[in-house]
Amino acid sequence: MARQVQLIQRLPPVSVIVATLVLTTMLVLVIFAPMIAPMDPRDVSSYSLMDAEIPPAFMDGGDPRFLLGTDNQGRDLVSVILFGLRISVLIGIGAVLFAAVMGVLLGLIAGFFGGRVDSIVMRIADVLVSFPTILVALLISGIAKAQLDADTVLTWAPAILVFAIAINEWVQYARTVRASSMVEVSRDYVRAAKVIGLPSRRIMIRHILPNVISAVMVIATINLAGAILTEATLSFLGAGMPPTYPSLGTLIRIGNEFLFSGLWWIAVMPATVLVILVLAVNVIGDYLRDRFNPKLMAR
Repeated sequence: MARQVQLIQRLPPVSVIVATLVLTTMLVLVIFAPMIAPMDPRDVSSYSLMDAEIPPAFMDGGDPRFLLGTDNQGRDLVSVILFGLRISVLIGIGAVLFAAVMGVLLGLIAGFFGGRVDSIVMRIADVLVSFPTILVALLISGIAKAQLDADTVLTWAPAILVFAIAINEWVQYARTVRASSMVEVSRDYVRAAKVIGLPSRRIMIRHILPNVISAVMVIATINLAGAILTEATLSFLGAGMPPTYPSLGTLIRIGNEFLFSGLWWIAVMPATVLVILVLAVNVIGDYLRDRFNPKLMAR
């Protein structure tokens, strides 16, 4: 009986299970969006202006062909949202991976070597963290658009946005990994590795990194929601993805122009998907943070 009670206590809450199912479903939609979407919103020949501004199928005047209605260009909202979800998730994952790799690398170096190297890395981190993420992203996006021609910006828009979001997010990874590395460096197994002459790179990657990776995973999960929201905010402000890339933020910005003219579904539908996505990621991130918290695990 006691074993059954312990097993039940270890099971994740219902909210986490539901969030995991929702997030898994969205990831499947992201991967197979080109095959699932009724039309390709990037192909102008696949939609018509004659089908513009059709309400969802469950409303009066709706068309069974368009489950969630169409936008002002006649594009099927289901298709546009699927491709927009794909772009938003991929940019969010790309920004998190870029920030995590950069932050973990700098954090390991700062924590392992200490001294002047640690001071330089942490002072750079202090300068970056003093600026809001959205402000830094707006600055980098503006500089890229000013220095590059329109075709280059259009081609490299996703990469520019990933860099703009990630450049200010690596600080949290670096600080966490640095603190953990400083603790690990003082342990006997690291001292023994130094004594037998193992190179510093091998000690950091093979011995210290596995002991700090769990904290990095938790931070990455929580920051994924923030990266997706930052992308949506930048696209909504017109400084993110261009209109030819139907990200969720771009769709909400376009729909906002028609929100008070009765065409509410153009903005509400992608906004609802964005809210559900961010909520699911946050629920999972909070669970992982509590799960890997030593103080809570001891209870």
